[in-house]
Amino acid sequence: MQVAVGSPSWRSWRFLFCSECGGNVLSDIEIAQRAKLRPIAEIAAGLGITDPNLILPNGNYKAKLSVRLLDQLNDRPVGKLVLVTAVTPTKYGEGKTTVSTGLSMAFNRLGRKSIAVLRQPSLGPVFGIKGGAAGGGYSQVLPMEDINLHFTGDFHAVTAAHNLLSAMLDNSIHFDNPLRIDGREIAFPRTIDMNDRVLRMMVVGLGGRADGPAREDSCVITAASEVMAILALALNRADLKQRLARILVAQSYDDKPITANDLGATGAMAVLLKDAIKPNLVQTTENTPALIHAGPFANIAHGTASIISINAALRLSEYAVVEAGFGSDLGAEKFVDIVAPLAGWNVAACVLVATVRAMKHQGGAKDAKKGTLTHLWKGLENLRRHIGNCRTFGFEPVVALNRFEADTDDDLELVKRYCNEHGVACEVSTGFTEGGKGCEDLAQAVVKQIQEKPGQNKPVYDNAAKVEAKIEAVAQKIYGADRVVYTPRAERDLKRIYMLGYDKMPVCIAKTPLSFSDDPECVGACEGFRIVISAVHIRAGAGYLVPVAGEIELLPGLAKKPNALKIDIADDGKLSGLS
Repeated sequence: MQVAVGSPSWRSWRFLFCSECGGNVLSDIEIAQRAKLRPIAEIAAGLGITDPNLILPNGNYKAKLSVRLLDQLNDRPVGKLVLVTAVTPTKYGEGKTTVSTGLSMAFNRLGRKSIAVLRQPSLGPVFGIKGGAAGGGYSQVLPMEDINLHFTGDFHAVTAAHNLLSAMLDNSIHFDNPLRIDGREIAFPRTIDMNDRVLRMMVVGLGGRADGPAREDSCVITAASEVMAILALALNRADLKQRLARILVAQSYDDKPITANDLGATGAMAVLLKDAIKPNLVQTTENTPALIHAGPFANIAHGTASIISINAALRLSEYAVVEAGFGSDLGAEKFVDIVAPLAGWNVAACVLVATVRAMKHQGGAKDAKKGTLTHLWKGLENLRRHIGNCRTFGFEPVVALNRFEADTDDDLELVKRYCNEHGVACEVSTGFTEGGKGCEDLAQAVVKQIQEKPGQNKPVYDNAAKVEAKIEAVAQKIYGADRVVYTPRAERDLKRIYMLGYDKMPVCIAKTPLSFSDDPECVGACEGFRIVISAVHIRAGAGYLVPVAGEIELLPGLAKKPNALKIDIADDGKLSGLS
């Protein structure tokens, strides 16, 4: 049995003490490898899925839910949706996946059936600096090695479908260009699920005439692909095909929009996604169910798991715990304004994950581990802004104070007192070291919140408003900006959006997750700033517009010392270094 060392106040972020391994600490991957997994058919049976034909096993511990099962679930009553968001994170993340997993396990420990609904990790962060996204310590989704790597192949299917469309676009230009596509006005990049900065901007088609048309091109990470967003937002296979058909790839010499349907790519793309549309069932470290499906980033896309997977969880359990990417200014805002209206859901409760580390950083500490109570006090203004955002969305949040090793009792007491003064419930989460037990108080607080004052979604803007008004509503109400400024490029984009009739779609603002502003160095509760919109992209398939705030890369690069340097596999096939 693995146990935490000493008193309950001892906490570690990446390693846990093990009494049965000579006092050595255990990493996330070692905890995952020691866990006793149950066959996935047993996990499904616990959800009432006893017909073996309704799940499609992928090995012993993973399975896809069949389309037939998904259809059968539509007649079932809907459970309660618990949305998990966070304060402004550091570049390392603040443990939303860990808290989401621990909270779902806690609900189950309390006799309330729950499913954690998470996004699939991208290989970019896994091998970059942030690491995997399967939780941590004793609040993980398993098998974490598979989930953090190729999993069931969904990301590769999205990459293939996306790049097939890119290939068919260039192929049409190469063979006499019957659609009269203007090679200078191509709006659809290529994609790869890896941090590789040299592919951000490139020239393709070099060589001879047989090598295709020479032109400038670009590449985005798969999590930023419009096809990924479409997979996550599709209601069913028919809706998926309709969305794929609408993807705007280019314009003609006479300014007509060219879509995937014009290129005849819709059917083939849908075939490549025939299995990717099915949600993936796995289990937690306590053998409770979790659904992992799709993986759009929240800073450049909408940032939640697929509608199909959330819908399944709501009909298979009493509490669906849904993680929204980054802070309330990104994933939560987009959930309220884009995802929930599309699916017809209401958020019953909102959990706001906070850490002492993040708030000390927001208070100006260069090294959060060495930050003082003064830094923490200043950083609490960031927490206040996020609490206000949740209330703007129609939720009274429950703050989950995710405890780290360096946190002192004084740190925790200050945060709890601050929350109490602002009328917000706050519970310390120790799910990392204690699993579901460490989140039971949080689960009980969430149940109480739902009973006393359940959430009621309040969108930030009306889709019928002008595009500029929608952008300004988010910038001013949620970010706290004074005003929005548009570059000449953005103004041209807006003019074309109105001309083509795409102005009634919601806005999915691409912005740094490290600040309320478009400047990652502006910490705390930024005030008196302006948001600069440098471009506005049309994502007709996804069904939203993407205003780009400031400078943001759609294809990250590796850090100087990436996690890839630590990841290895032994001769016996045992992995190390994943986190």
